Amino acid sequence: MERFCDELRWAREQRKISIEAICEETKVSPRHLRALEAGEYGDLPGGVFRKGIVRSYIAALGLEEAWWLNRFEASLRESGAQETEVEDWSEFAENVRRNRVGDDSGTKLRWMGVAMMAASLLAVAWCVWKFVLRGRLL
Repeated sequence: MERFCDELRWAREQRKISIEAICEETKVSPRHLRALEAGEYGDLPGGVFRKGIVRSYIAALGLEEAWWLNRFEASLRESGAQETEVEDWSEFAENVRRNRVGDDSGTKLRWMGVAMMAASLLAVAWCVWKFVLRGRLL
């Protein structure tokens, strides 16, 4: 069986459609389409973006989406690109968790600052009333 990327390029060449024409129709970068045709899945953006590029490419060629997407997923698993994507996402999630856990002290300090500012405004308002306005009212 041929590689997915070779079959995809062959389908495009049989229809005599250039990469530039697909780029114009799909608004996908030529660099990404060339990486897809070369089987260099690591050069494509991850997750839903990668799948969206494949879907757009398939639609531009007028191919059956479900069959070709299944072939792409199988090719992706064979290349091992999906494993690194899962590792990247787990690293990203861990960084988000770490940043959120450390964010509590910053929130407490922020609220202390708001309370101090409100107390200062009350003190200034009381001084203005006591020494400026009260003297004029009497």
